Amino acid sequence: MAPTPPFSLAGRTALVTGSSTGLGKAVAACLGHAGAKVALNYANNQARGEAALAELRESGIEADLFRADVSDEAGVDQLFTAIEGSLGPVDIVVVNATPDQPHATIEDYDWDFYQQMLDFFVKSPYLLARRALPSMKSRQHGRLINITSEVFHLGVHPFSAYVAAKGGQTGWSRSMAGELAPFGITVNMIAPGWIPVERHEKDSQADKDAYLASIPMGRWGTPADVGWAAAYFASDEASFVTGQTIAVNGGTTRW
Repeated sequence: MAPTPPFSLAGRTALVTGSSTGLGKAVAACLGHAGAKVALNYANNQARGEAALAELRESGIEADLFRADVSDEAGVDQLFTAIEGSLGPVDIVVVNATPDQPHATIEDYDWDFYQQMLDFFVKSPYLLARRALPSMKSRQHGRLINITSEVFHLGVHPFSAYVAAKGGQTGWSRSMAGELAPFGITVNMIAPGWIPVERHEKDSQADKDAYLASIPMGRWGTPADVGWAAAYFASDEASFVTGQTIAVNGGTTRW
């Protein structure tokens, strides 16, 4: 019998939230190419979700599509129930879903906007983990992967609501890593830099040029750069790695 190739996710089921486009779709594709069955998730745009599903299936990935608001407790429970019925128990959860992220001064934010950031980046990881953990603990295996951001480490401004929520997500992940380690469950983070995807189409060329000039590697990152980092964290080869952050930003942050 041939040995299992490194970083194989064969036999695993992965949920990637917010995966109908952008970084989420790339993460889902990379996990699928590594052998995982993939649960794509979207909240509003069904046509875009169906297009992403067709793209993955055409490339040979076993996948299905699920609509859910992952900041809603009932929605998360229904999402997992549907995935378990279609693809089996969830082994890997990648928390990627995000709302719009406008830059604004502290005077121009209101608490409702802060709350939306916290719902996506603190409440959603909590709800997803709580629903996934009974099955993961029973199998003594699980992977929770949070897509955070370099903005927390750089203290980007004026961007306080998003940066604060990403800080909360990072702290939560570090605490959960220690709590879940005895169960064979790892909790890790990927902190991308600015990687242009569909939602950045209206960003100014001047802003893009300025950011590109700040990247030590001198090139833009790609969504697949984030996806393959997730495949590593999801793999058995990363079973002794937990509470860690991989910065996927060409060297913009180094710690």
